[in-house]
Amino acid sequence: EEPVLLAELKPGRPQRYDWKSSCETWSVAFSPDGAWFAWSQGHCVVKLIPWPLEEAELCKASERKSRGSKAEARSRGTAKEKTLECGQIVWGLAFSAWPAGEAGRTEPACTVGLPCLILATGLNDGQIKVWEVQTGHLLFSLSGHQDVVRDLSFAPDGSLILVSASRDKTLRVWDLSRDGRQVQVLSGHVQWVYCCSISPDCSMLCSAAGEKSALLWSMRSYTLIRRLEGHQSSVVSCDFSPDSALLVTASYDACVIMWDPYTGEQLRTLRHVPLHSAVDYSSEVHTSSLRSVCFSPEGLYLATVADDRLLRIWALELRSPVAFAPMTNGLCCMYFPHGGFIATGTRDGHVQFWTAPRVLSSLKHLCRKALRTFLTTYQVLALPIPRKLKEFLTYRTF
Repeated sequence: EEPVLLAELKPGRPQRYDWKSSCETWSVAFSPDGAWFAWSQGHCVVKLIPWPLEEAELCKASERKSRGSKAEARSRGTAKEKTLECGQIVWGLAFSAWPAGEAGRTEPACTVGLPCLILATGLNDGQIKVWEVQTGHLLFSLSGHQDVVRDLSFAPDGSLILVSASRDKTLRVWDLSRDGRQVQVLSGHVQWVYCCSISPDCSMLCSAAGEKSALLWSMRSYTLIRRLEGHQSSVVSCDFSPDSALLVTASYDACVIMWDPYTGEQLRTLRHVPLHSAVDYSSEVHTSSLRSVCFSPEGLYLATVADDRLLRIWALELRSPVAFAPMTNGLCCMYFPHGGFIATGTRDGHVQFWTAPRVLSSLKHLCRKALRTFLTTYQVLALPIPRKLKEFLTYRTF
């Protein structure tokens, strides 16, 4: 089933339009509960949109979808779209929940004992601004990076640990529960750092820079675990599977490599072969350079965006895409936390929402996912179970 374009959001023309007001959508993000969508629409602005979208915002939604949007919009209560004026071009976005009663600065929602949602924005001048979603209030301005903050990743365990990746060739670790204190600076890259991703079990951090290798770090000791070498060009995107057992990296070499992060083994390579029937390849420039890769929330699919003007969806056990959708100037992609949708950002400042395959996970996969959430590859291999079962649990077979 090919992805269907459900909606497209376009930025309004800003009052002031100059070279500082880059219009690219370098980052999109859904909140962990799926209630909000953040869009770096260019012009130093972030849009915060309650999900699902209002009917008026849908460019290409069916009548059935529109009726559903109306009903769900009513159930959302008073949540309204917000605009965050960041003052600088926005490159990275990341959501996290702020636990109720957490020590630190005073937040309106938290002072009455309620959890609140926060959004971190990585800016062109090296600053990181952290906002409260419900009110749009600025909570923190984190300074330390010397160049563009390209990507951000919160620890999924709610610890308020934030990792930032920058063009200054470093990653920095911040603790928002301690008033935004800088915990660590990670140095090891020799090129701009494009992407950072914390594993769902919060044990590992992967970073990708303009280098042929990705770096894997310990989130406990903040030391380098290993270099993942195998790509032939710059690695620009990375993501962990929901059970932390797999890591995927995407590169300008038009390949996605699937790794076992515990052993550093390459499990398979997904090659982006040109589709001449779908795309005009009159240009001599290689057009399959990858921009972004992400896992689906159940861990059975991948989505990739490449310069060949295609969104591809891959099933984990296959080496060829299972679905394609034509899109122009894609820069990033992200799955909706509950599945069924993919959001993509473009160089034109647009956001597009696509249908994605909905799958009922097999009992085998659910058991594997549950076990791998707390067992490393080495612990699985040490179990007194048949070899074929070990191969399945470590994703060597499907």
